[in-house]
Amino acid sequence: MLRVVHHPDYVSPPAAGSRFSFDKYQLVMMALQDSGVDMEIHCPEPMPRNWIEALHDPDYVDDVQSCRVSAAIERRIGFPVTEHVSRRAFLAPGGTWLAAMLALRHGFAANAAGGSHHAQATHGAGYCVFNDLAITANRLIAEGHAERVMIVDLDVHQGDGTALLLDDRPDIFTFSIHCQSNFPARKARSDFDLGLPDGTGDADYLTALATHLAPALDTHAPDIILYQAGVDPHHDDRLGRLALTDQGLDRRDRFVMRAACERGIPLASAMGGGYGDDRRAVARRHARSMLALHKQFIEGPPAA
Repeated sequence: MLRVVHHPDYVSPPAAGSRFSFDKYQLVMMALQDSGVDMEIHCPEPMPRNWIEALHDPDYVDDVQSCRVSAAIERRIGFPVTEHVSRRAFLAPGGTWLAAMLALRHGFAANAAGGSHHAQATHGAGYCVFNDLAITANRLIAEGHAERVMIVDLDVHQGDGTALLLDDRPDIFTFSIHCQSNFPARKARSDFDLGLPDGTGDADYLTALATHLAPALDTHAPDIILYQAGVDPHHDDRLGRLALTDQGLDRRDRFVMRAACERGIPLASAMGGGYGDDRRAVARRHARSMLALHKQFIEGPPAA
């Protein structure tokens, strides 16, 4: 069955003055239920503060917890940090952590939130408060669940926060394929970066992914993959500049899972970016991403 991590508090009231909509997280669950997939829902606990402070400045963590984030940082994040947003900020890393633990046990699980790859040590940015991917990778290694972790980030935006937080970690490999001209304007340095030109479509995107992902996996040999499965490379995405079709996103996700299955590597996914005025269409893209990963996981690697 498809193991999905979700918490009711992933959904938050609309933030005043922000175009970011938290209701898509409920719409994703509705889309999964409408698909008829056999699904098991797991509810996460908030990530303990000490694991967040292992990568984020304690003063910033305290400001988020007490809802005293400065207006300047709230502008960088893109919405105000209310009491509900604060609770959600601790739950989302807990969700990615739980998905990782389920993946280690079962092979694959999906967090129906997370992918907050722009959050840095002293501040959030780009609709990201805490970096659930970096926090989870660090905790997996610190607690002995893995010796090596690979973060595969295929959001249309570079995972600059993840790269900066983990730039001195040889045991955590950061891999990002993104749109070069898109946010952030100043790119960080991942262990592997490939910035694609505006308008890149299915064929060129999938060729780039096939060329670079397998060598990175074989070189780093991770014990688990944390997959940031942003759907904003879609040609209809409001904040994307690439041109993947529904079929292209499906083939992307299946390729990543097939590469993991071929090597016997567990994979935990997080949602990442996806933006548009039609929130149900965006939610369906996220749901289809989880379903594509699940279907490929069930099928496993190609027969020898």
